[in-house]
Amino acid sequence: MATVALAGLSLEEPLRRKPFAAVLFSGAPTIVGAAIVCAVAVLALLAPWIAPHDPSMQNLALAFKPPSWLAGGSATYLLGTDDLGRDIFSRIVWGARIAGIVGLCAVAIGGCIGIGLGVVAGYFGGIVDDVIARIADIQFAFPAVLLAIAVVGVVGPSLLTVILTIGITGWVQYVRVVRAEALSLRERDFVQAAVATGSSVTRILLRHVLPNISSSITVLTTFGIARAIILESALSFLALGVPADIPSWGAMLADGRQFLDTAWWLGLFPGLAIFFTVLGVNLFGDGLRDALDPQSR
Repeated sequence: MATVALAGLSLEEPLRRKPFAAVLFSGAPTIVGAAIVCAVAVLALLAPWIAPHDPSMQNLALAFKPPSWLAGGSATYLLGTDDLGRDIFSRIVWGARIAGIVGLCAVAIGGCIGIGLGVVAGYFGGIVDDVIARIADIQFAFPAVLLAIAVVGVVGPSLLTVILTIGITGWVQYVRVVRAEALSLRERDFVQAAVATGSSVTRILLRHVLPNISSSITVLTTFGIARAIILESALSFLALGVPADIPSWGAMLADGRQFLDTAWWLGLFPGLAIFFTVLGVNLFGDGLRDALDPQSR
């Protein structure tokens, strides 16, 4: 620690905390993850302008056209076409929008449910905590994929059904973390002081509890988005996701599996889209977790 001598006195210069952005982007994996996430976000937001063709337009005369760099390929169809003559690149671009919508909306639903129940369980404790904890244990006992398949199979596949199903099955991961931190925070001096001064429960939760668990919620949200994308792709792969007329990476992967020996590009490129998107979100989530750790700053 640097010192400054002044009139025979030694004054310690206080340590400065590193800026959050400097800590967040100090590692190459986080930068790579952020770049991937930004690229997917741009594809999703600008899909109508980036996609060169209508993703649902069929032309059997152009079926199984290889990628542009292979013999028989065309620069008009950068990643080739599928068995119905649809442009794969355009469908991947529009599929990014579906992945983003499902990921963000499902996380919003699951986060609101899990955070609300977790804060209530952790702060009040007692019978309320026991009931919520038991419900969470029951939910956690069922595999999320099987539960989602059961719900979608009964209700029917649609974008709204997929979002609600993934959101409802994802609240457990929030409630466990938030409950544990709320249990610890309610015994802290600043919370006890707020109680002693007569602050309402709502004010205590909104002003003292939630802000102190926001970093954990942020990290959980990033990993929740990756989980939602994988689950939506799995449901679409099983024809239980979004309708067939909506481009989805999972549905594209399912369509291409029977042509892997003759037209490998049908399944390879949507599979890579899923892989790199989930990888990017996870890398960025890891960096975000490290940056929000007080010891790293």
